[in-house]
Amino acid sequence: MKRAFAWFMALALLAGCFGGLAEAAAFEVSDREAIEAALNLKNMGQEWTYSAESDAWTLSVVTAVTKPVIESEEGVSVCVPGAYVTGIDTDGDGAADVTAETASGAVAGALVIDYEAEVTSENGQVYTADTAPVILNTGAAGYGNSTSTAAAATYAAQGYVNVACGNRGKQDSYVDESGDTVYTGDAPSCLADQKAAARFVKYNILLGNLPGSVDYWVSTGGSGGGAHAVMFAATSNHPDFYDYQIELGAVGVYRLADGSYSTEVTIDGEEYELSDGAWGCVAYSAITPLYEADMALAFEYTLNPGFSFNTDFQQALAGALSREYMDYINEQDLTVDEEKVGFDLDGDGALESTVALTIEYDEEKYAATNGYGGSYLDLYLAELRSNLQWYVDNLAYAEGWTWFDADGSALSDEAVAAMSDADRALAFIEGRYAKGSTAGGFGGPGGGGSPAGGFGGMGPSGMNGRGDFGGEKPDFEGGEMPDFGGEKPDFEGGESLSGDELAVGTPDAGTTQAAGSAVDSKNYASYDELLAAYEADLEALDAGDRYGNNPVDLYNPLDYIGDSDTEDPDWLRIVCGAVEGDIAMFNSLNVQLAALNADIEATIEWQWDGGHVPGEVLGESLALWVDRMVGEYADDGVAVEKAGAIPEGVNGDAESPTGTDLSGWVTLSEDGQVDFTLADGMAYRTSGASKAVPGFDVIDYGQEDYVFGDEDTDARHWSEWVLEALEDERESLEPLFNQ
Repeated sequence: MKRAFAWFMALALLAGCFGGLAEAAAFEVSDREAIEAALNLKNMGQEWTYSAESDAWTLSVVTAVTKPVIESEEGVSVCVPGAYVTGIDTDGDGAADVTAETASGAVAGALVIDYEAEVTSENGQVYTADTAPVILNTGAAGYGNSTSTAAAATYAAQGYVNVACGNRGKQDSYVDESGDTVYTGDAPSCLADQKAAARFVKYNILLGNLPGSVDYWVSTGGSGGGAHAVMFAATSNHPDFYDYQIELGAVGVYRLADGSYSTEVTIDGEEYELSDGAWGCVAYSAITPLYEADMALAFEYTLNPGFSFNTDFQQALAGALSREYMDYINEQDLTVDEEKVGFDLDGDGALESTVALTIEYDEEKYAATNGYGGSYLDLYLAELRSNLQWYVDNLAYAEGWTWFDADGSALSDEAVAAMSDADRALAFIEGRYAKGSTAGGFGGPGGGGSPAGGFGGMGPSGMNGRGDFGGEKPDFEGGEMPDFGGEKPDFEGGESLSGDELAVGTPDAGTTQAAGSAVDSKNYASYDELLAAYEADLEALDAGDRYGNNPVDLYNPLDYIGDSDTEDPDWLRIVCGAVEGDIAMFNSLNVQLAALNADIEATIEWQWDGGHVPGEVLGESLALWVDRMVGEYADDGVAVEKAGAIPEGVNGDAESPTGTDLSGWVTLSEDGQVDFTLADGMAYRTSGASKAVPGFDVIDYGQEDYVFGDEDTDARHWSEWVLEALEDERESLEPLFNQ
């Protein structure tokens, strides 16, 4: 059976029941029954392929919905560990006709699941077909589309079920019945596709067609995919997203005649609740929340007095946005429990206080950071320091590194074997190392691929063509970037691995507002034109989409974490590079604060020397975190600890050090404690800047902005904060525009 046929077999069951894409309407019982029949894998002509190397079975891509808009982007594939599968039932009698030993090529039929079999992960957690965690890979690199692809066997050895789904994204369009081109990448289409895919898989788990737990779902992705991983978890089963799934003919979400919703499916005469949410999340360089991203990124730039803006207009706009960010944060009435974050923020020697988080402005007191300080920035600095501390404390886990002496000569194998923790820490701070050969993150603005990896928007001289950090700051000689080693996260069906084009910038051209841009706008000849465009776009967004929702609000996880209608996840983990150039660290900090205040276990990791979408390093891995959380939250889970380090006794083969010398501004005490000032930390942070100011809702559109288009246009300005700055600061900004 041809793979493509599986897409249409399910849809044929609905022929005559529904027309094309339409607004959600009340469903009749027969409609619900038709959807549930169509999306039952046993009715879909499923095919399975076995990999002896991975001992895993992979489902061919099938449709996740009954009314896909772009069929190639609204499919799903699942990879399951071979231990959970007796074989494939090819004739429908419930018995395995093809086994792992006899499988050859794609086999049409249904899984025969062994619910007694067990898989022990590398961390000692034991799983069965009923309890196996399910990993959902959110694509959406740069908020773009992802073609549906086969799920990888990445986690099969751990006992996890792996799910890859496609999604629509910015710049996506289709031709309607009238022959007109209609954009369909506007928010929340991408998230709706991912939620629909989750419902499909959970439904088939309940049917017994797939192994896996419907409770222990983990969303993961990088950059724009990381944003969606966070939003998927933060908006778990929230009604705001039901209508968009109903449009697609998703299973397990229906609008009733009285306007309410049902999220139940019927299996053998019994009703089962079906959630579209997650239990946990591991997000790498999550580009979220966009709502505050312009202000936050501008504020981060502004905290470094030596930051070199390309134009006076960009610098003035950054200053205006920074003032807005201070007011915005102070209006949130943020607080944090010292015990939850592990920092003594009030200096009383205990972790017992709840501290109010505010930003202060005092030109004299905080001269080193352009006048900004306060408890909010104290927390930020504490997080940044703690992440460097973690890094130097875990260097014994380094693999494949080459260590050098003060003269730049590689150490002997004997000297490496004799290195103490203190020796490694000092060598790291002084940049006397070269990391292993594994390449770094995926890089590029919004998650696009970059030949260099790790840092998007680099100019030929390195560091976005600037090379000027101001003051006595980190020295990346010759603009040479560090090599970021580590285990790469698996982002199936997206994050540039699927081969999709990751276009950013204006609707018709590439990015004009990246960090190297010396032109404020190529689209608007005058300030009046620019202002009019912003005003019109914001007015249209405020008017709402076809369901009355402002899509910008739908994509703000801070609006949903802790909301009474949200099924909050139990835990979140956001991993960013400490030299992250594509999103401000304040964004991940704010997500953590919202989660902690909603009693969600939330961890942020700002990986030192890590760029955009960093890999896992120094003994960490997604599997370790999932197994830890299972040990903490599952009744039958066991406590999992990180395995002890086995320091290498053989030096690497790099010819010269490539590490960043931090010793000019980071101090290392005799007992191994690191310290540095906020000003120096911000100079280090902004050295990897890859976006102009503002960071996302750029003057000429671009970056992630396409997702806030509509059915007729592919991009709109959406930041009320940018508009407010343009209006309030017109007198000072207009004379600088395009000068």
